[in-house]
Amino acid sequence: MQITVREVAELLNISEKTVYRWIDERKLPGYRLNGQYRFHRAELLEWATANRINVSPRIFEEPESQSGPLPELSDAMEAGGVFYRLAGRNKAEVLHNVVEILRLPDEVDRKFLLQVLLAREALESTAVGDGIAIPHVRNPIVLHVPQPVVTLCFLETPVDFGALDGQPVHTLFTFISPVVKAHLHLLSRLAFALRNPEFKALIVKQAGRDEIMASARRISDSLRVPVNATQKEAVR
Repeated sequence: MQITVREVAELLNISEKTVYRWIDERKLPGYRLNGQYRFHRAELLEWATANRINVSPRIFEEPESQSGPLPELSDAMEAGGVFYRLAGRNKAEVLHNVVEILRLPDEVDRKFLLQVLLAREALESTAVGDGIAIPHVRNPIVLHVPQPVVTLCFLETPVDFGALDGQPVHTLFTFISPVVKAHLHLLSRLAFALRNPEFKALIVKQAGRDEIMASARRISDSLRVPVNATQKEAVR
């Protein structure tokens, strides 16, 4: 979503004059369209995070008209891919290698993404137990990506992630999403999928891509709301 100078000022709790000054002095990311500056929420949050500037909670709000349909886990996993034997002797090395293989636009700053993921882990481990971790940024809107992606990686060697159950991590589901609503939706979908015996068993034994994706699609299909049925019910 493109926002104006006035909205940026409100989100960063500064004056509009300061916004213009920071564009020149601090490289505040903006685009000049028809003589006026416009900004993207994701890039603004990324910049604010890198510069340690507090933002208003409203920066995470996405109007319904802008958010679009919520993604399904299987679609996000198709976009992110499944990878095997990911190397790494510790958490930092593993996350570095994950960031390198993520399917992201060329303009994405992967070094910054790694820093954000490591900072998130320093605050609290993303390990959820049973050898599984879900690396994601603390503030979901960090990267301007066209669609949410969930990348599944199986590690060559289990690594200590500081999980509460004490088990080393062998599987990572890495989330990258352009909007908070989609991010939270996918997290809830993954939590549901990991309670599915078939899907969980395939993850534990590091099954083939086709098997895993087929199971993910079955779960997603079971959760889809038939649009036609919903519309018919509304007409009644």
